[in-house]
Amino acid sequence: MNEHSQKQKILIVGDVSPNMNELVEALKSSDYEIVVATTGESALEIAHSIHPDLIFLDVVTSELDGYAIGNQLKEKEITEKIPVICIASQDDDETKGLQFGAMDYVTKPFHFPLIKARAKNYLTLKRQKDILEHLSTVDSLTGISNRRRFDVFLEHEWRRAIRGISNLSLIMMDIDYFKQFNEHYGYVAGDECLKQVATILDSTIERSTDLMARYDSDKFVCILPLTNAKGATVLANKLKEIILSLKIPHVQSAIAEYITISLGIATRRPYPNSSPSLLISDAETALHEAKRYGGNQIKNID
Repeated sequence: MNEHSQKQKILIVGDVSPNMNELVEALKSSDYEIVVATTGESALEIAHSIHPDLIFLDVVTSELDGYAIGNQLKEKEITEKIPVICIASQDDDETKGLQFGAMDYVTKPFHFPLIKARAKNYLTLKRQKDILEHLSTVDSLTGISNRRRFDVFLEHEWRRAIRGISNLSLIMMDIDYFKQFNEHYGYVAGDECLKQVATILDSTIERSTDLMARYDSDKFVCILPLTNAKGATVLANKLKEIILSLKIPHVQSAIAEYITISLGIATRRPYPNSSPSLLISDAETALHEAKRYGGNQIKNID
């Protein structure tokens, strides 16, 4: 299913009460999936796990501190961009919610037509923003992740590996003799070749935690969290063979009659205050070695 055709999720955070039950009933719609949290801990857990499109947060209750929850939501990278609408009494100070980053306020007793209209407007804006953000991370030619998405993802996984004291691997690959391919077959054929290669590379990675991206021109990269050099090598061999199996003719190649790729593998266990550029540099060195040994090769640095 296309991600933009799925139901948008609304998280409602507050005490169990007739007011909150009425709010849940009012927002129930064929377009929305409603999730309820009655404790601060469950609210944060749900927000992290399902990443709702909108949060209604009761800031003044007997059971939880809504302002503290709001602050924690905005402090976490994974939840900071979720729009929050505060629920408060009419005499509550609205500036407190706006200070932690809430988008809007609704007051008790609820005026449901107004609440539904605001929810619809914020969810429409959220969907439009999500579409634009998705497009900004996709390579326009190949349709896979682009360099921008790669940079952000690598930085995130590098920090996560530091916290988890875990391995992070990177496979960098490019098409052998691609300059000669373009010169012989033309740039239109070159673009079609890149599309085919990108599509098969992206479809070959099986874990949702991994990322395949177009790095530059005919160069591609694959980030593999929680993966050692042995695991990365297994995937690299699979990628190398799948490209050869496409049997894209390349009469100008000095290696084979079809398109081939060279691959460089780097594996590190990141340490505090280190930079992911170390992993990129290692992968580039390994790729250079693979090319120096004739291409259609896999070289490893760990």
